[in-house]
Amino acid sequence: MPRHDTLLYLDGVSVSFDGFRAINNLSLVLDKGEMRAIIGPNGAGKTTMMDIITGKTRPDTGEVYFDGSVDLTAHDEADIAMMGIGRKFQKPTVFESHTVEDNLILSLKGPRSIFPALFHAGTGEQARRIDAILETIRLGARRDDLAASLSHGQKQWLEIGMLLAQDPKLLLVDEPVAGMTDAETEETARLLRDIARDHSVIVVEHDMHFVRELGVKVTCLHEGSVLSEGSLDHVSSDSRVIEVYLGR
Repeated sequence: MPRHDTLLYLDGVSVSFDGFRAINNLSLVLDKGEMRAIIGPNGAGKTTMMDIITGKTRPDTGEVYFDGSVDLTAHDEADIAMMGIGRKFQKPTVFESHTVEDNLILSLKGPRSIFPALFHAGTGEQARRIDAILETIRLGARRDDLAASLSHGQKQWLEIGMLLAQDPKLLLVDEPVAGMTDAETEETARLLRDIARDHSVIVVEHDMHFVRELGVKVTCLHEGSVLSEGSLDHVSSDSRVIEVYLGR
């Protein structure tokens, strides 16, 4: 059984699709409160790894444990989301015709259908949470604006805020800075570092400058398993990583 201070524990995980081994004996351990960057060439298994963690794909072999003792392979996507694993896909999906604040209200964790959520202002506790999230995602001044009016980068931030509203223990964030300006990219690194103070975060990213800004441990995947792991300097000076990924 994994140690209790680990939030995520993958050991010996493999999965094949039509004879192609997308994940091949993958082992990875994420500590509680840790932010980790995952890099690697296209087809390295990054998306499939996130599919396994979120229950979208079931591995053929291996162990996947969350928060100490929860066997993720025994649960479906809906269960796993309720347990506190939130995922942000590459393309932002916000409610364009609603305000920034309403997008967050609609995402708040709690048993509530969509329409009553918009008509009650919520408790003081909810209001405080919304304020805190707006501050974290740098959109306090835009709370009453329609989400459609935000820049691409701001929509990415709003979607991260919508994840935070669900109060996950672990956030999986897929290429958050794709299509962002340089200024937005730097601000996103700061934003994720702020979130990582009290959440665990896995960031899948191609932008090495951004990974450097995050300043966290890096795992490089290749052909479905870990090729190299450590600081960005350690990983980016690894001859195998240069050959399969950075050298291109």
